[in-house]
Amino acid sequence: MSIVRLDKVTFVGLTEDRERLLEDLQELGCLHIESFAAESESQNVPSTSAVAREALQFLKACPQRRRQNTDTSRFDALEVERKVLDVRQRLQALSDERDFLLKRIRDMRPWGDFEFSPLPEMGGLRLWFYAIPHRDMMLIKDLRLVHEIVKKDNRYVYVVIISENEPEGMPVNRTHIGNRPRHELESRLEEVELAIEDVQSERAYLTRWYTLLRDNVAILEDKAALAAAQNQTYSRAGMFALRGWAPHPRLEELESYARRQGVHLDVQEAQSDDSPPTYLDNPPWLAAGEDLVNFYMTPGYRTWDPSQIVFISFALFFAMILADAGYALLLGALLLSFWRKMGASPGGRRYRPLCLAIVVFSLLYGMLIGSYFGLTPADGTFLASFHLVDMSDSNLMMEISVFIGCIHVIMAASLDAARHKNRVEGLASVGWASIVAGGLAFLLSTAFAPDVLKPLSVLLAGVGALLVLLFSAPFDKPVPRLLMGLLGLTKLSGAFGDVLSYLRLFALGLASGSLAAEFNHMAAGIHDAMPGIGLFFALLVLFLGHAVNLLLGLASAVIHGLRLNVIEFFNWGLKEEGLLFKPFRRTER
Repeated sequence: MSIVRLDKVTFVGLTEDRERLLEDLQELGCLHIESFAAESESQNVPSTSAVAREALQFLKACPQRRRQNTDTSRFDALEVERKVLDVRQRLQALSDERDFLLKRIRDMRPWGDFEFSPLPEMGGLRLWFYAIPHRDMMLIKDLRLVHEIVKKDNRYVYVVIISENEPEGMPVNRTHIGNRPRHELESRLEEVELAIEDVQSERAYLTRWYTLLRDNVAILEDKAALAAAQNQTYSRAGMFALRGWAPHPRLEELESYARRQGVHLDVQEAQSDDSPPTYLDNPPWLAAGEDLVNFYMTPGYRTWDPSQIVFISFALFFAMILADAGYALLLGALLLSFWRKMGASPGGRRYRPLCLAIVVFSLLYGMLIGSYFGLTPADGTFLASFHLVDMSDSNLMMEISVFIGCIHVIMAASLDAARHKNRVEGLASVGWASIVAGGLAFLLSTAFAPDVLKPLSVLLAGVGALLVLLFSAPFDKPVPRLLMGLLGLTKLSGAFGDVLSYLRLFALGLASGSLAAEFNHMAAGIHDAMPGIGLFFALLVLFLGHAVNLLLGLASAVIHGLRLNVIEFFNWGLKEEGLLFKPFRRTER
């Protein structure tokens, strides 16, 4: 749950040992390679295709699949990949040409099949073709152009205008028919159609290698990554250098490898002018929270890791927007049915904990507000004992939403302040946390203890404003420092707006609950008005209504749950964006 310390490492050795070193480093999988860029004078090593999965998908989508060949002795992954990509490129080019020919022939059909005379024979005059709506024909007569009506249908008049230059003031754009007669285009179309059939046959033939290619796609990607890494090294006079970033806990392993292989390894700590990538280290249950963070931005190397907070807050916001225990039970049943299937893939295993947290939070929150598919349990029942929050109390729900917003922003500003080694640099963030805390204290004073908390809220806001004023630019000269402080205080309205943005939690939750209750009311009305057959229509309204409401709730929960984290929260907690640490390693088999 932190950003791992990285050290800059540089390997130097003989060029003949470069490929072996890269293969071993790829096996270790702990180095983020940094290119020497313009310094590089390495050979232009032919790069293995990096689109192996695209080739695999192209074969998978083929409607005609041949019997699979399992003889590995006759299988060359690189050659098959090259052929598949060549077939895909040719098929795409032929398909594009066919579409062009079909459109051009369709555009030419009203004008007939003819050949253009050479321009000198036409006396420098050209033919311009227009499909003009009937209502606009009067405009053509007013322009007094030399023209000929070739054909009419129920929508258009097909007109040829004779002129040296393209006519101006025409009501429609001209029809482009090219300079080739229609019979040539139709002949070429026939050739293209036959060529497409031939290419499709080649594609179908190559599908016999689909299984072996699928099993070897990771090998192709590894070779592509290895070739790319070779092009990022520096080579001169029989020597090479490879530079990158490695996690500090793995340095001993790299140093041991360098000693065994007789390769020089230089290690340096990250300097203030360096821009190391960001390596987020989290336990497996937080992996999805890390993905939520990187979905919007990668934290800077010298910032902090918000994965844990984003994981919990996203699940909480999701629950507050969904706002129904019945819907949570449906999601729980769906998750249970896919639990084992999700565990079969790395991506599924990453997101199972987040999905489980969402279901648990949604169920607990739905029970607290007493909503089960829009129904409230009757007093005295077991479920009613968990109903502690009245969703219809707008003042209370708005206070809860603002309270959560204040806590979220305070945590963001506080953690941003804590990341600075020089505490003076973080005092401005402490000031913003104090200002928002003052606002929170004032909110609590209006509901609980006005005599105690109001003076505290004024004190916190005043101290916070003073810290922002004095430490927004702590190392500048007095006048610029004061001006930067005043400029910093202009963010006060932004802080107010960001906190109020959390009211969407209440608004969207109320909308979801209101829709659910209204669908229940509609179904009950239909059932009462139409005895017998009304039961069918009532159940239909219930099913369709709650299905739509659930889909809307899920969409809102994902979009706004993410938004509150990556916009409002990151705005106060993450001031620097970084580069994601991408280890040079073998693809997981």
